[in-house]
Amino acid sequence: MQKILKIVSVVVVCVTVGYLSGMVTRDSITTWYPTLIKPVFNPPNWIFAPVWTLLYIMMGIAAGLVWTKGSDEQTTKKALGFFAIQFGLNALWSYIFFGLHNPFLALIEIILLWLMIIETYNLFKKIDKTAGLLLLPYLAWVSFATILNGSIWWLNK
Repeated sequence: MQKILKIVSVVVVCVTVGYLSGMVTRDSITTWYPTLIKPVFNPPNWIFAPVWTLLYIMMGIAAGLVWTKGSDEQTTKKALGFFAIQFGLNALWSYIFFGLHNPFLALIEIILLWLMIIETYNLFKKIDKTAGLLLLPYLAWVSFATILNGSIWWLNK
């Protein structure tokens, strides 16, 4: 039971932080964001909330699995430390892009985020294979988001 509570608690934290960082985007989605030139592969706005919700749930499960399964305390702390850093960068991106209206700075930040996700994935898969696999859709989405962010910056510079 303690394992399930740990996993659920991490999922709740991830979804809550995701929701709060999404609050920064709400005003900009209807005011600033429509004024930007976007690439042809830009998804419709409605797709982002369900995709991110699913990704936050998967991230939470992954971190919860690492928290409960990690047998080596130092390795587990390192893995969860990288998770916390990448998660903080994830939340910060919304503020930089939508809050500050700065696609260039957001591009630099999302590249750092991508690198931290790679390292988190590498650490997670050593502790729990499923936890590592749960991060792959997140890595794929952030890879796409990096290309999208870069394209928006380029088209609007």
